[in-house]
This record gives sequence, C-alpha cells and structure tokens, in this order.
Amino acid sequence: MNIIMLGAPGAGKGTISSRLEKKYNLPHVSSGDIFRYNIKNNTEIGIKAKSYIEKGLLVPDDVTISMMIDRLSQDDCQKGFILDGFPRNPKQAEAFDEALSKSNKKIDTVILVEGDLKKIAERLSGRRVCDNCGEAYHIVTLKPKVDGICDKCGGKLIQRKDDTEEVIWQRFDTYEKETKPLVDYYKQKNVLHAVDGFANLDDTIDKISNIL
Repeated sequence: MNIIMLGAPGAGKGTISSRLEKKYNLPHVSSGDIFRYNIKNNTEIGIKAKSYIEKGLLVPDDVTISMMIDRLSQDDCQKGFILDGFPRNPKQAEAFDEALSKSNKKIDTVILVEGDLKKIAERLSGRRVCDNCGEAYHIVTLKPKVDGICDKCGGKLIQRKDDTEEVIWQRFDTYEKETKPLVDYYKQKNVLHAVDGFANLDDTIDKISNIL
C-alpha cells in the first residue's frame, strides 16, 4: 500500500502520517526529515538543500528525486510507504511514477489534507521542533511536559527558520504555484481523496481508513 500525503505546509500531513504509520505498520517517509538529516550532518546534499529551505524555496527536482528514490529502495519500504512532502510538482510526480513502474509499483492513494491558509499560518508559527530527534510540539495546542525540552529525548525545542511568519507565506506562495497542480494530476488518475486538516484527528483517521 503506497500512499502520498498532499497539502500545504503545516496542513497536518505529518501528524496524520504518524498515526497511519502506527496503524498500518508502514514507514512514514518525510522529505523534510531526510533533508534535515543531511543538513544536520553537513552532507554535500544537505549544504546545497539548506540554502533553498531556509528561504522557503523548493530544493531542485534532480536532488530531491534521487534522494527519495534511494530512501524508498530500502528494506522497510518494500511492503509500502507513506510519503509526506514528496512529490512537490507534476514533473517530480511523473518521474516518480516512472521510477515506481520499473519495479512494478504504483501510488495507490493520495490523501489531500485541506485547510485555511491563515489558520495554518497560526499553527506553523507556534510550532516548535526538537533539534535532536525532530519531534514536533506547539506552544498552545501541544506543549511539552517541560518548557523548551523534548518529552521524547530531552533535546532542545527550537523554532525552525522556515516557520517564521515571513517565510511561512513564502512557502504558501511556492505551494500554490508549484505543488497545488498535483491535485489535478492525481485527480486524473482517480486516486485523490480529500480530508479536513482541522477536523478531529480520530475522525480523520477513520475516514482515511475507510478510503484505504
């Protein structure tokens, strides 16, 4: 079962994906996590990606596609995967479909997580992430037990540079221009299903489970 989570930055793709990962025992593969790993470890691709991400811009297609194909070839993805943050445009989607077809695989379902951009901006600007393990929190809706400290590993909670107000709206603009066309792309393939990113999470998971 190969699933893609689609939606604006901060719409709730990651939260929903984490729940689906546990429910179906499928790896949650986030392009953002892969990029952050490479950035933190100062790999060659991480240094290149950092200059784009911090400005709210998309990493070039060739870099992103090669990184994702490599990740999905690993053993834990052989029975399926939940993709979060990839593909980011129709060109990537076409290249990805072609790569999957070579292994007799395809995308089974695309979940579009919808939400009002102003509400999403408020959600993102209050988000804090652990600089060690990447666990996400929120200053209002998902506070850690100890202020500024990750419950999971004890790491320091930070605000990502791409979660500041100015960069958030740059990311939205990039999404509208580059990524939103994927909605029509996957509609034409009859695999797209929409859910509300601000609905009750349990209800949303139930709805997606029915779809799957």
